[in-house]
Amino acid sequence: MAAKTIATSPFVGIAVFVTFVSLLAFYYKPLSKQRLFTVEELALYNGTDQSLPIFLGILGSVFDVTKGKSHYGEGGGYNHFSGRDASRAFVSGNFTGDGLTDSLSGLSSQQVKSIVEWRDFYFRTYIFVGKLVGRYYDPKGNPTKYLKGVEAKAARGAQLLKKQEIEEAKQPSCNSRWSQDEGGEVWCDVGVPRLVQRPLEIGLTGKMSKRCACFKEDQLSQPGLEVYKGCDYLAKTCPV
Repeated sequence: MAAKTIATSPFVGIAVFVTFVSLLAFYYKPLSKQRLFTVEELALYNGTDQSLPIFLGILGSVFDVTKGKSHYGEGGGYNHFSGRDASRAFVSGNFTGDGLTDSLSGLSSQQVKSIVEWRDFYFRTYIFVGKLVGRYYDPKGNPTKYLKGVEAKAARGAQLLKKQEIEEAKQPSCNSRWSQDEGGEVWCDVGVPRLVQRPLEIGLTGKMSKRCACFKEDQLSQPGLEVYKGCDYLAKTCPV
């Protein structure tokens, strides 16, 4: 018996093809192009217009922080960050006037490192939506020399901090406590307390600082060790 041939309408093939393409479009949606914002455009997303999402800029990267509306929306505790790039305020604590700026001029490497870490936090926690044209990105969305300098300064800060931690681990730090009623004190389980300079702190914060470290008696002749005021030379506990 001869096999029967089933005629297929060309419209069926077209329908199958359209369905296939639709499924591809559904499961493999193309990534949307990153948006470039001007300062004026970003200002529209400050939480005052309920029909718009809330955006925040830091080091020129713009994030959708709408899911944190209770904090970033109008009246929220972090609303001063919304609709602008106020990178400096993340470490300065100045949330008014000229303090709400993206300029990091005069900040230490440690402070710049903290701002870069804040940016990393937003990348992990919120949706990255684009870049702000200006100090950190050019009109084509490419990083500027200023941004590259900021990231290099943050990297130097991280290196200095690691080096400081390694150096200070060689000499145990003092124990300390403080209360409003009794004041403060430092003490050593082994050795005696001494104030010692932290030379790497200049590179981190721009200022020389001191820390309390514990030294054994045979180490006390080292230069640069400072006895706490009002504390006996070999006392293991000193008021501060």
